[in-house]
Amino acid sequence: MKLILDIALTHVLARGRQTLIAIFSVATGVGFAVMIAAMLEGTENDFIDMLVDTIPHVVISDEPDRPAPQPAHAVFDAAEIRGLMPQVRRRGIKNPRATMAALESWAPGPLTPSVRSNSLLRYAGRDLAVSVIGIDPAREVKVSRLAEHLRSGSLKSLYTASNAVILGTRLAERIGARVGANVSIVSPSGVRINSMVVGLFRSGSRQIDETTIYTLLTTAQILENQIGLVNEIRLRVPDPMNSQPIAQRIAQETGYKAVSWAEANEDMMSSLRVRNIMLYAIVGAILLVASFGTYNIISTITHEKARDIAIMKSFGFTARTIRRIFVTEALILGTVGALAGFLLGYLLCLWLGTIEFRNPMVDFDRLPIAYSWRHYFLAGTAALVSSFIAGYFPARKAASVHPVEIIRGAA
Repeated sequence: MKLILDIALTHVLARGRQTLIAIFSVATGVGFAVMIAAMLEGTENDFIDMLVDTIPHVVISDEPDRPAPQPAHAVFDAAEIRGLMPQVRRRGIKNPRATMAALESWAPGPLTPSVRSNSLLRYAGRDLAVSVIGIDPAREVKVSRLAEHLRSGSLKSLYTASNAVILGTRLAERIGARVGANVSIVSPSGVRINSMVVGLFRSGSRQIDETTIYTLLTTAQILENQIGLVNEIRLRVPDPMNSQPIAQRIAQETGYKAVSWAEANEDMMSSLRVRNIMLYAIVGAILLVASFGTYNIISTITHEKARDIAIMKSFGFTARTIRRIFVTEALILGTVGALAGFLLGYLLCLWLGTIEFRNPMVDFDRLPIAYSWRHYFLAGTAALVSSFIAGYFPARKAASVHPVEIIRGAA
């Protein structure tokens, strides 16, 4: 093995300029592959974190997991019932305290009840459709990061005024309201309450910040004209990626519809997967182009070293040994190029992390970069595999030629 390595190093070092070009091409491919993977995973993690922090991991609504059979669908031997109106059911989760107690016995995270009401916000002659969410501030801090998203006021401020509300910053900007302003909220059933703005929040999601109002649980129940109403139970789990099986178990045990955050945003998650496929295809193309440099130098070496190959085979070197020599040369180029690419990729990630964004529309001021050993492992493995393939075909061609033909042709 030492002899094979010595011969391979001699061949590689004999063509310094081409060797450096091949190493540079591999290093460039690996470096940009690491950079793109780090940027891709960083932006994806940042988006998921923002999404997960903004919405609950699992939402249990008062909608049945499976629709109840209606009387009009019943068929008897003696009669068939037709034309009946669908059965009207009382809104809300039945016996929410018992339901929460049963879930808390096994659920891996805290729960909180809430009331969601689609209402109309009136202020300064403007009417806007909003989503009013009644919360329990003591439980809310364990389930969501609403307290961290507050730009002014606090969750305890909801207790300081009658029918106090917390508005999204974009919603407050649209209607021109500030902390201390009095607004009116009208429910679909016609119930109207006058409220005071005691705080503003910014979640980072434009849709939520423009359409959401938080208030006390009892205030939302008054707005819906149904005391004791709870139409949602929200759950936060330690591992958001494991929320789907938990939601399925909740639906089976309670009979109510439970939706995980990933299921509620499956279109966005599908878009992320498509983006990942496209970007990794680009990375693969970069590494494929980089392997052409390795293929070129190995082909050139095998052509110029034809007499050396004939002499080695006449001394008893087998075709397998000849292949191993030139494949080793390709792997040397791939290994050195990959190591240089690791350094280049790390420096590119550091540089990208220093770029500042001064955009009031986004909450982050620097590009999120994820540093992971997996990026280097995948890029290095791809570089070595492509280098092996690029060196194997010239090596196989060189090993298949008979030494007599080479010496005769040279003479």
